[in-house]
Amino acid sequence: MFVLIGGTGQVGSAAARALLAKGHKVTVITRNRTHGAGLEAAGARVAEVDIRDVAALRAVLQTGRRAFLLNPPADPSDDTDREERRNVAAIIAALDGSGLEKVVAQSTYGAFQGTACGDLTVLHEMEARLSAQPIPVAINRCGYYMSNWAAMADTVRHTGILPSFFPADLELPMVAPEDLGQAAAARLLSSCEDVGLCHVEGPERYTPRDVADTFAAALDRVVAVEEIPQPALEATFRSFGFSKPAAASYACMTRRLIDGQTKASTPPQRGRTSLAAYIRRLVAT
Repeated sequence: MFVLIGGTGQVGSAAARALLAKGHKVTVITRNRTHGAGLEAAGARVAEVDIRDVAALRAVLQTGRRAFLLNPPADPSDDTDREERRNVAAIIAALDGSGLEKVVAQSTYGAFQGTACGDLTVLHEMEARLSAQPIPVAINRCGYYMSNWAAMADTVRHTGILPSFFPADLELPMVAPEDLGQAAAARLLSSCEDVGLCHVEGPERYTPRDVADTFAAALDRVVAVEEIPQPALEATFRSFGFSKPAAASYACMTRRLIDGQTKASTPPQRGRTSLAAYIRRLVAT
């Protein structure tokens, strides 16, 4: 049995489906059981658990042999750094006594020791705390999610404008969630000696201008990139309903990516999903 924390999200559900397709038993942990309906129909067990409930989380982990750990994103209207670190603490506590033989954790390019810089610092803390406990741990650091552009799809469709937090010609190591799910499943199935860092990105790197051009081809309309200036990052996040600390944290993460501080430290594993394939599916839904 494989247990997946964050198993109903895009990456986790892709990992779950990859495991189910190979005939393995899977339990997905979710805060809301209805989010797992599709996976339940596909053969997965769904466990509705608040991951802050350490005893309940440990009890589900004890039913499995290996686990996938994805720290669920906090509501950006709150202090995301504080809340996501609390999630990390609960997950680490639940591993104690779980009896698992291996865990695979989802992290990010450029994770570093520090505070209040979004996933870069929260997930570094998760990496460090996982490495300090006795269960063998494999860590997949991922590039920039292609799915981050999904929130812009309606704006692009209706206005022909692609808002971008990044310079139009900045190359980014983008990756589709399904490729990250496949990579997670592969490491869940590999030996307990397959541990440590692995970097995962898509078949090639893309710029925001490439994203705009790909939307343009899929929608059959002209699409232009509208860059959000760096001094306006925090105000822009605040306009989306982010709390002041969350806006500062996300702005920090964005600036580090722009400044080239989120590079892979090892040669990356390449996924198969191209930006064009991802966006064609996105606009078709």
